[in-house]
Amino acid sequence: MTIVSANGARIPALGFGTFRMSEDSVAAVLPAALRTGFRHVDTAQIYDNEGAVGAAIRSSGVPRDEIFLTTKIWVGNFSPRAFARSVEESLRKLRTDHVDLLLLHWPNGSDVPRDVQIAELNAVLEKGMTRHIGISNYSIAQMHEAAALSAAPLVTNQVEYHPFLSQDRLLATARDLGMSVTAYYAMADGRSATDPVLREVGARHGKSAAQVALRWLIQQNDVIALSKTAKLERLEENFAIFDFALSENEMLTIGELATPDGRIISPRGLAPDWD
Repeated sequence: MTIVSANGARIPALGFGTFRMSEDSVAAVLPAALRTGFRHVDTAQIYDNEGAVGAAIRSSGVPRDEIFLTTKIWVGNFSPRAFARSVEESLRKLRTDHVDLLLLHWPNGSDVPRDVQIAELNAVLEKGMTRHIGISNYSIAQMHEAAALSAAPLVTNQVEYHPFLSQDRLLATARDLGMSVTAYYAMADGRSATDPVLREVGARHGKSAAQVALRWLIQQNDVIALSKTAKLERLEENFAIFDFALSENEMLTIGELATPDGRIISPRGLAPDWD
């Protein structure tokens, strides 16, 4: 497994995401994902599956200290009154005394000032409830603001990123700040699997279009990709992206698939003005 280093964190480059996975799906698939080799698991308070994630990690037989576990604080829990208490609840559900990475889930949707949010994030870090902290869905300007406000270094900005959405400018900013970018919707909600360019590249390597999309992400410096599947038979395929490499021309060709309307996720009231 490739490891991405960012501001002191060592993060497995390929993660297993649980967005929109029911507790039953998590219970059925996550233990098998961990046994397949996944060592990075991503969840969030709003996914309503932290309990299932914690139980699945326990049942997998993989030691907790071998797993990089991420969760995210929902915008309704940003106030000093709710922040630490919500993290304690997440830890209880996850059956652990700490997570490896704790993120603020969205930059908007709360009337709690940004400096207060960042201060609360640092406070739970100091208490040992998380090993690292970061942000999610932040714009470039918001990344700079959060980094300046934080006493501890931020290690990632988790954003939508796939071949049909360029994040070149945001990634450059992350690198300037010593951060990584964690890509969610890495396979563009299924679009990657049927794209003719990705299929053609995959055919040259004996790989699927989806594998090419994941490889394109993790082959970029400082990029982490979250894969997701509710199908056991897809786990091996999603994990088998470390035994081939894309050429420089292939990387450029895939990058040219991005379009101005390539974004999929942008909830009103939560999302920033995207770069």
